Amino acid sequence: MSRIGKKPIIIPEKTEINVEGEKITVKGPLGEISRDFKDDIEIKIEDNVITLTPRRNSKAVVSLWGTYGSHLQNMIDGVTKGFEKKLVVEGVGFKVQLEGNKIVFGLGFSHPVNIDIPDGIKVEIEKNTISIKGVDKEEVGSFSAKIRDLKKPEPYKGKGIRYENEVVRRKEGKKAATTA
Repeated sequence: MSRIGKKPIIIPEKTEINVEGEKITVKGPLGEISRDFKDDIEIKIEDNVITLTPRRNSKAVVSLWGTYGSHLQNMIDGVTKGFEKKLVVEGVGFKVQLEGNKIVFGLGFSHPVNIDIPDGIKVEIEKNTISIKGVDKEEVGSFSAKIRDLKKPEPYKGKGIRYENEVVRRKEGKKAATTA
């Protein structure tokens, strides 16, 4: 039994949910998200509350029960509050700037690195902090992970791109050898 799947999902004000066959669309003040759901889980919308019930009692269907519940909750949270990830670019000479619909990085390579910003994502850059915002949690997370993969933080000096609250374990480095 799924603890997340059993919980009813409350639909906030100014949020609309449309069900067309297997496709569910959520509209809110920040935007619109749609996603396809299999027919194995029955999704009922009554009095601003969504309830999920599995149609069969197989292991595969029950495992989807909580997953669909969290997907629906994330869709509702995305169109009402939005999602945000912050990345910090750390290192001497490392810089980042926004040029139109691209982010241009100077990461110590022999060339600048350009990354196109996908549709539905807003990027703000303030000094060496990149703020990635959007309504789709998966898109925001995958785009921020793609940026972080350009130059992961290294353990000796901490240079690279890291998440704002990420803790980089620092290593001590080589010690000077003393002769006796």
